[in-house]
Amino acid sequence: MSSTDRNGLLNGSPLATLRRINRSRPNVVVGERCEMCAEPIADEHQHVVDLKSRSLMCTCRGCYLLFTDQSAALNYRAVPDRYLSFPAFAFAPADWDDLQIPVGLAFLFRNSVQERIIAFYPSPAGATESELSLDSWDRIVAANPQLSLLLADVEALLINVADRSRGEFSCYLVPIDACYQLVGTMRKTWRGFDGGQEARAALDQFFADVEARSKPAPPMAADAAAGQP
Repeated sequence: MSSTDRNGLLNGSPLATLRRINRSRPNVVVGERCEMCAEPIADEHQHVVDLKSRSLMCTCRGCYLLFTDQSAALNYRAVPDRYLSFPAFAFAPADWDDLQIPVGLAFLFRNSVQERIIAFYPSPAGATESELSLDSWDRIVAANPQLSLLLADVEALLINVADRSRGEFSCYLVPIDACYQLVGTMRKTWRGFDGGQEARAALDQFFADVEARSKPAPPMAADAAAGQP
């Protein structure tokens, strides 16, 4: 059999078909990619929020910048990276009871699509929601005007119980993706009824990072006016 005949047989054989498939197969994607344009992104990257599904999308810098205008009528919002603390946070045990949170930690954020405030907390099952009444929210903001700095959908208020019996609570404004990251960490490390040592260590590390990155929230106009003689 001539070489021409042999090539003809191979070109119509299963072996030839496999060769053609291998030649046309796309390259294997290694590492994370932007969920909007498919560009490669680093492990440390930014996110945008899908307002309808409330899901986070991993993005490259270019796609992220398209959605940084918080006032634009878009379906996505870029998650900012600011961290704020509230040293004079006024919060009472009765306010905490209104949240109906069974653990000593809660995240509050404003859902612009549903036009309501949602409280959620980490648990072994993931993020658990507890709807907060607008009356409760209005009362909390009235006592702490700086909380109105919160951007809808992309930021959350992190409230931690230091000592409930003594009315000691702390509050930080953090990016919403940091909250979901903590929820994921708690879900992976939680053991037993109270979380266990590994979960507590992860929580301590999280708050240490938040404290290190936070700046005191700027005074609101009402606060500044109250301080004038």
